[in-house]
Amino acid sequence: MRHIVVVGASAAGLAAAETLRRQGHDGTLTLVGDEPLAPYDRPPLSKQVLAAEWEPDRLALRTAGDLAGLDLDLRLGVAATGMRLADGAVELADGSTLPYDGLIVATGVRPRRVSGEGGHVLRTLDDAVRLRERLTPGRRLVVVGAGFLGAEAAAVAWRLGCEVTLLEPAPVPLAHAVGTEVGQVLTRAHLERGVNLRCGATVAEVTGDGVRLADGELVEADEVLVAVGSRPNTDWLEGSGLTVGDGVVCDEYCRAARDVYAAGDVARWYNPLFGQSMRIEHRTNAAEQGMAAARNLLNPDARKPFAPVPYFWSDQYDMKIQAYGYLRGHGEVAVVEGDLNERRFVAAYRTGDRLAGALAVGMPPKVIRQWRQAIASGANWREAVGAGEVQIS
Repeated sequence: MRHIVVVGASAAGLAAAETLRRQGHDGTLTLVGDEPLAPYDRPPLSKQVLAAEWEPDRLALRTAGDLAGLDLDLRLGVAATGMRLADGAVELADGSTLPYDGLIVATGVRPRRVSGEGGHVLRTLDDAVRLRERLTPGRRLVVVGAGFLGAEAAAVAWRLGCEVTLLEPAPVPLAHAVGTEVGQVLTRAHLERGVNLRCGATVAEVTGDGVRLADGELVEADEVLVAVGSRPNTDWLEGSGLTVGDGVVCDEYCRAARDVYAAGDVARWYNPLFGQSMRIEHRTNAAEQGMAAARNLLNPDARKPFAPVPYFWSDQYDMKIQAYGYLRGHGEVAVVEGDLNERRFVAAYRTGDRLAGALAVGMPPKVIRQWRQAIASGANWREAVGAGEVQIS
């Protein structure tokens, strides 16, 4: 392969580019990014950057010297607008065309919106800087969506002295992912601090004065943050010949087509460890999958399945939340260490007859890491959790 193109200049794309060079690719390596900035880290946007604890220059994933050492054909500030599988070419917004021998798609996701005018989203550095300039003491912030991103932003805004209202359509935040009882633990953390958490509230539109609910009520706000999930950036692949369905559809090797692989938030691949197709929007997965896709692209005869135990973390108020595994669709949750009421516990998750995941709140990292190996080995549920657990759902 003389020319490899990586579309997406964030964690997954950078990890892929670095791995390609480490694995011996000495031909042309083009890295395309729609933002004008060099690759930077996104998790701090809703935490340290929004809280004005970090300045933007701390987010850079690599120094200018590190990037120069990769000898990249770096195309920043120009989006990919099309791809032709039959021709082996990527089209860019500036009118240029990049022929490729190998392609890695790492275009990530974009925020979902709600109807109406205005409202902030939180995906890019510009988004975070723009919102943090508005979060001054006494300002009224409405956050639409109490998932991890919305909850993190609400916690930061509360700490900055804002009056925070958190709107969530579900009866309990994050119940679909972490279970009702664990979701209630997170709920209490908001309520104890005076955040106005309103569950069962469906937003119809963002207005100039706040947000209007489906029942007609106007929830007034100075600023509105919409955090209702994301959509994979696959529009540019329409008509390309690739299969797209809530992401770029890949096999267990992250392969979407001959000489085309995908990685990061945009990739929907078959994870053989869990026996199902999944798309993971977490920082650790992005980097690991970028590396795996690059290795498999360069060495098709020695391809290895990408079968990770997904990991994510979240910081909310004084709580450190960490989880391993695939928690969605679980059939049972059990507390295996600690106490829910003290917000210091480990909860295990069952899918079928196996241990599928574990989540810790307020526990040392080594505690939750012990559960990772059990998940990776496909441990039987009863053998993994034992007889002393407290079943909560």
